[in-house]
Amino acid sequence: MPEVILTGAAGRLEGRYSPGKRENAPIALVLHPHPKAGGQMNNPVAIHMHRLFVERGFATLRFNFRGVGKSQGEFDSGIGELADAATALDWLQAENPAATQTWVAGYQFGSYIGMQLLMRRPETDGFITVSPPSNIYDFSFLAPCPASGLFLHGSNDTVVPPIEVERVVNKLRSQKGIVIDYEVVEGATHFWQDHLDDVERHIAAYLDKRLEAEPA
Repeated sequence: MPEVILTGAAGRLEGRYSPGKRENAPIALVLHPHPKAGGQMNNPVAIHMHRLFVERGFATLRFNFRGVGKSQGEFDSGIGELADAATALDWLQAENPAATQTWVAGYQFGSYIGMQLLMRRPETDGFITVSPPSNIYDFSFLAPCPASGLFLHGSNDTVVPPIEVERVVNKLRSQKGIVIDYEVVEGATHFWQDHLDDVERHIAAYLDKRLEAEPA
């Protein structure tokens, strides 16, 4: 897939872009884990999510946050990274002005940034959040959550115990008008070693269910 260079607030942002196969293809933005913990756009979970969207006809972009890989700038504790994500979504929308749907997907730190982006972009139709660090970052900004989506977590996650994610999910499920799916993979850890097939299976099933109900 072609490398793309975006112009962000801190300089260039390195990305990988897979165009859709039709002019009005839906779009998806994929966000990677924490830069200070080795997170980057070629993280296996991020790559799996990217491919799952591409296989369903989405124009899909993943990129490196500032200070990662060839992206310029320095880590900015989430503030600058949210600006990077907004820049990436702006670019994706400009490349696909006729897109029928907009999705945001993130893993770990990327899910925190993605959910913040979701709150600022009401045109978003769906989200995927994998291992959201809800005990490290405050997710109370999701009030109300503007779109339906999937939370995917591992039962053996010791970095973010499942109960911490359940609190967020239960709060969101009390809202009317959206549907939150919450799936816990037995035996999976925060890093999904030996469970990438489960990531693929659960996300694929969720996307297929949503797209069957709401064709893109």
